[in-house]
Amino acid sequence: MTTLKFFLAVPCANLACSCVLLVSFYAALGLPVVPPATATSASQKLKPTDQYALIFGTVWGPDDHPVYGVKVKIRRVRDKKPKWELTSDHVGEFAQRVPASKADYIVWADLKGLKTVDGRPLHLAQQVAVHVEYDERVDIGLHLTR
Repeated sequence: MTTLKFFLAVPCANLACSCVLLVSFYAALGLPVVPPATATSASQKLKPTDQYALIFGTVWGPDDHPVYGVKVKIRRVRDKKPKWELTSDHVGEFAQRVPASKADYIVWADLKGLKTVDGRPLHLAQQVAVHVEYDERVDIGLHLTR
């Protein structure tokens, strides 16, 4: 009877020892040992488990049809350079996750080298300002003109 208790106690002791070793290893590397839900910051990259807001948009051409392959850039209002660069898909849509916190963003299309079929350049009607409060989805449209 005592041998059965001994065989059950040894794996549990090994598991506890392994957990202590893993935590010590992560602490020695400087990695956080807290759950990801408590370690969120707007300046860090978003992890799949973090809460986020979604900027979802469509690029519309001069003929009010969606446009494929347009570079879309997104930046915070306080920044000078874009933080995110996307490309519209086959139905003209794009989506970008941003931190779920109160912030303002500017979204625009980079139209360098983009022309219509007859060779005329396209222009963006106007940049779009986006305000995000929480973990929400904000839908916008970027309209191109000739």
